Amino acid sequence: MKNIKVVELFAGVGGFRLGLDAASNYKTQFKTVWASQWEPSTKKQDAADIYAARFGKKGLSAENIEDVIENNFESIPNHDLLVGGFPCQDYSVAATLKNSKGLIGKKGVLFWSIYSILKKKGEKAPKYLFLENVDRLLKSPAKQRGKDFAVMLAALSDLGYAIEWRVINAADYGFPQRRRRIFILGYKVGTKLYKELLQSSQDTTNWITKDGVLADAFPISNELSRVNKFDIKGTPKTITEEFSSNSPKISPFENSGIMVSRHIITAKSTPNYEGNITKLRSVLIRENQVPEEYFIDEEQVEKWKYLKGAKSEERTAASGHVYHYSEGPMTFPDNLDKPSRTIITGEGGAGPSRFKHVVKTKSGKYRRLTPIELERLDMFPDNHTKLEGVSDIRRAFICGNALVVGAITKVGESLVKKI
Repeated sequence: MKNIKVVELFAGVGGFRLGLDAASNYKTQFKTVWASQWEPSTKKQDAADIYAARFGKKGLSAENIEDVIENNFESIPNHDLLVGGFPCQDYSVAATLKNSKGLIGKKGVLFWSIYSILKKKGEKAPKYLFLENVDRLLKSPAKQRGKDFAVMLAALSDLGYAIEWRVINAADYGFPQRRRRIFILGYKVGTKLYKELLQSSQDTTNWITKDGVLADAFPISNELSRVNKFDIKGTPKTITEEFSSNSPKISPFENSGIMVSRHIITAKSTPNYEGNITKLRSVLIRENQVPEEYFIDEEQVEKWKYLKGAKSEERTAASGHVYHYSEGPMTFPDNLDKPSRTIITGEGGAGPSRFKHVVKTKSGKYRRLTPIELERLDMFPDNHTKLEGVSDIRRAFICGNALVVGAITKVGESLVKKI
């Protein structure tokens, strides 16, 4: 059996690990050798504690990854595949410092932690990357559309990686949650996949439509639209300052694309899936199993309906300024015969909210979703986030921060086939 050694960054409660474990087969096994999970906004590290409870403490770092890289880099073992769902932030380059051998990104911007690991590993850097982020990465920041992604691609290219990406809505491929995320796969120069992508990228879109790992995992129509080809030029600092300056409100990046040696081919693709669809109702537990606190009091129902309803009204700001506020309606209660809406980090708690899920039971009562149901929408095992001292609100927060495990498995299975 061949082991693919994995390092999991920004690990949460192990969504990547679960997905890749499920993608292992009798010939090839994904083996997580080290993981990092640290939440800067809280003293109590609930996600790291859950990760340790499910997978063990060995090889788990529950401290700031930037501190690990700076002070204890040798603790990060050599590996074949680096994975992580890193936070979406501004990826600007601060400057190239006089005493630095390379560019330095803004402190606290965690993409640069990935970059630092790859750079410091040098010849022993992983052969493969699998990164995940929110889809707005392709269009951020608002005043310089696409700049953040261009900086990332240039930095990875300069380290010797070819890249393919796709925005995936998990529900488009039968999974239970309408969660849109960009999947970014990287292949280091010298690997079979790098060579194949290089050959396929000679002004063709075949890698995007049929030859690539993502095309195998998530089939699309062969007909692409808005095909765009261009090169990312200049230093990362120059890109930070000048990218898309001629059309700052339009990103040149579409929902699918590839990059080799900073040459970009990108296009708008359309999912092509005809399999089964997992509906919200399939994850629900029986009404008599739902704790009483998850049912909505009758006197609160109208408040929920108002928050989820359409609005067009005058409001007054704290400064006294009067303005017009409008927003469209949201489905109330949530449709049980479709995949769920995206789980958000504020899903927990009893307070009325526009964005929390509400379902109607057979008895006619309205209720919120329980932690087990949220876990099922992320495709975690039941009670995966349950741990003494971790509240239901925190469990909901963790689920809102997570990914759809089944989508990770699909990519893992395709990777195994391709390599």
